[in-house]
Amino acid sequence: MSAKHLQHIEPYSPQSGTMIPGGFVKFMRTCVIWQLIRFLIINIRMTKLILKSHH
Repeated sequence: MSAKHLQHIEPYSPQSGTMIPGGFVKFMRTCVIWQLIRFLIINIRMTKLILKSHH
């Protein structure tokens, strides 16, 4: 079997078709305070859902 038809595509190159995150997105992904807030919001939503299912 020959792998000549397979081409290696570099990440974040125009051929990959992926979006490149901007500065704000990079900041939000690495901001510990924002991650803590999101963690709390998700846990509150899950707790509400679980409490509704037990009622």
